[in-house]
Amino acid sequence: MTSSLSVLSGLVVVLLSYLAGSIPFAVVVSRLMGLKDPRTFGSGNPGATNVLRTGNKTAAILTLLGDMAKGLVAVCAAGYLQESQGLPDWVFPASALAVFLGHLYPLFLKFKGGKGVATALGVLLAISPWLGLATAATWLIVAYATRYSSLAALLAAVFAPLYHIFGSNVAWERDTSVTLAIFIISALLISRHGANIQRLLQGKESRIGEKKKTR
Repeated sequence: MTSSLSVLSGLVVVLLSYLAGSIPFAVVVSRLMGLKDPRTFGSGNPGATNVLRTGNKTAAILTLLGDMAKGLVAVCAAGYLQESQGLPDWVFPASALAVFLGHLYPLFLKFKGGKGVATALGVLLAISPWLGLATAATWLIVAYATRYSSLAALLAAVFAPLYHIFGSNVAWERDTSVTLAIFIISALLISRHGANIQRLLQGKESRIGEKKKTR
């Protein structure tokens, strides 16, 4: 593939990754199941945790799986196309970042999206299954112990880059651009939890399964 065509094809793959990330599964699942739009109650966040506040665990699980799957599929597809079509090396990490940004700033929701926890997990699973599983285990342990979804997400975001740096034993996993993408994703995820951090410090954060507290 010629250089210019390769770059153009790479940009198309990255754009498609962003569009995949923009699919708002929280809104789609809620509409299909006759539930309230998750942007109109609780935290207003179009994500699985807020959908769970409806009391419908099935809807929350489907939202979680959908958000995770779009990250996993988009990045795996980008990796496959990069290898099979000879696309530039930046396509894989750029697509990983693009699908995550699609969830945070979705085209289909006027760029007002969720916090990206499930999508980030899908991205990490695509980069390395052990990395995704280690990060998921961190979330589960903290969430089980504290019942705070936000605290679990924050600690998982902190540890994910460390797991990647100290645990990667495959050369391409240690690629600087891949590492940088993981750091950016983690930093963005933490920044999206700013309000949660304040509520945690004030003891006002809602626990998993609770309705959002009135403040």
